[in-house]
Amino acid sequence: MNYIEKLASIRQLMKEKGVDAYIIPSSDPHISEYLPDRYKCIKWTSGFTGSAGTLVITEDFAGLWTDARYFVQANEQLAGSGFELVKLQVQGKAEYVTWLGKKLEKGNTVAFDGNLAAVAVAQTVQQELEPLGIQVDGHLDLLDPIWEGRPALPTEPAYLIGVETTGESTADKIKRIKTQMQDKRVEAHFVSSLDDLAWILNIRGNDVHCNPVVLGFLLITTDKNTLYIQSGKLAEADVASLKQSGVEVADYEKAFEVVQTISANRILLDPKRTCFAIYDAVPANVDIVEDMNPSTWFKSMKNEVEVAHTRNAMVKDGVALTKFFKWLEENVKTGELSEISIAEKLQGIRAASEGFVDISFDTIAGYKEHGALPHYKATDDSNSTLLQEGLLLVDSGGQYKDGTTDITRVVSLGNITDAERQDYTIVLKGTIEGSQAIFPKGTKGYSIDAITRRPIWETLRNYGHGTGHGVGFFLNVHEGPQVFNMAAVDIPVEPGMISSIEPGLYREGEYGIRIENLVLSKVIDSNQFGEFMDFETLTICYIATDLVDKSLLEEKHINWLNDYNAWVFEKLSPSLSAEEQAWLKEKTAAI
Repeated sequence: MNYIEKLASIRQLMKEKGVDAYIIPSSDPHISEYLPDRYKCIKWTSGFTGSAGTLVITEDFAGLWTDARYFVQANEQLAGSGFELVKLQVQGKAEYVTWLGKKLEKGNTVAFDGNLAAVAVAQTVQQELEPLGIQVDGHLDLLDPIWEGRPALPTEPAYLIGVETTGESTADKIKRIKTQMQDKRVEAHFVSSLDDLAWILNIRGNDVHCNPVVLGFLLITTDKNTLYIQSGKLAEADVASLKQSGVEVADYEKAFEVVQTISANRILLDPKRTCFAIYDAVPANVDIVEDMNPSTWFKSMKNEVEVAHTRNAMVKDGVALTKFFKWLEENVKTGELSEISIAEKLQGIRAASEGFVDISFDTIAGYKEHGALPHYKATDDSNSTLLQEGLLLVDSGGQYKDGTTDITRVVSLGNITDAERQDYTIVLKGTIEGSQAIFPKGTKGYSIDAITRRPIWETLRNYGHGTGHGVGFFLNVHEGPQVFNMAAVDIPVEPGMISSIEPGLYREGEYGIRIENLVLSKVIDSNQFGEFMDFETLTICYIATDLVDKSLLEEKHINWLNDYNAWVFEKLSPSLSAEEQAWLKEKTAAI
């Protein structure tokens, strides 16, 4: 079926089931951002491949609600699908619910598959629409009956990693979680989110592209801990190791059954990281305590072992990037390079590094106007050939056994305009301001966002995505709970958190600029005014200076840039050849 035929089939099923509006979130039973092929429902239904969005289908309208990162991409990918782009005003907000409230009438029915909707999303739908007399059915899957050849669940093996890598044993992590459970007076805690499960059990897998996680659920009770995972994914030695840590292993599908028969008085569920199907299966006599998974908070603050490993991974990544940018500069003149070929080359260079496992997300290699698409991924149809002119944006990262990286750099391929140079320098000022921030302990991410945006706002410019996100340790490249954006998220920046700082500027149809480093938050002083923190920059890769308009920078910006590039040379040069050292020495020369 093509997209129009799929849409017609869904509408036919809606008519048969008495459904007036059907919601398809971008999610899976674990409320993941990046999905196994089986749960790429939005891509299958509409052709849109972005990692954030919601489809809403009514009798006479079909729309994709997504944010500014994907506006151009969505317009292109939805062409001819029967779906229209609806631009979100606030990133992450369920604005389609308000639209449904105006669109539908009393007595109408809205439905969605509870396996794909987070509890928080399902509750928003119920709380806004049911008072209007609109019925809500959260247990209807209209895709599976028509999805011919739907992919099965992945069967790749999973494996455990040692305490010498993680810095904390599974038994000790569960002990910390059980202390939190006692404080909340709950006897059971159900964990659905894959990165939480991976962190708690020191387990990694290959079930999701670019994310080293394994599909599973974890039930922690006062006297028992059970991992629900597909049979055969763990070696017998790993099953025995988990048992020694107090964790039994059971079949993946039994997780849904055990929730229905749980005997606890109170159970802890994270409404943002648990699907509605699990939530609604909890017996009525069991009180549900809705709160963030303790592990989400714990894993955001890296221990000394994780930080040390991450620093090592950053050196390897910086060496790979240096080799790549040198190769790019020397070969662009051939006229044979393209967005796809350079992404493949970069992955190949990274893959030669010790401990490399995979890329941490699909490389964004955006040449000229494609750089203005924040989450661009080149396809055979869009693949641009690189010329000796214009800007190239490369946003990439690696998964190493000792850390996760995420970095964006912009380089000139020749004939740069004054406007491009000005925009680049303004973005660089934002990156520097965010990196140099000093702030009291307890500061929230929206303050860091504002500090970073200030020099960009001053020029009456802005960007439509967040300034930064948390990053896992050999885990998901997007990790919470901290986030640096304009939303009033009540999560403080704590010591040990690794986050990105990545302001940008995008001129549709022309070019895009983003300069991204990862930083570690640290306490620097404690005095009568409280504790104060700053950021240690972890990413080690030169920032291009040939694009800088020095007249737009203050002395503090120039000093930071020169010091940073000098540090990059110092850290990377021992791992480079003499020729590579000479090339990098020139790139990191002070301005």
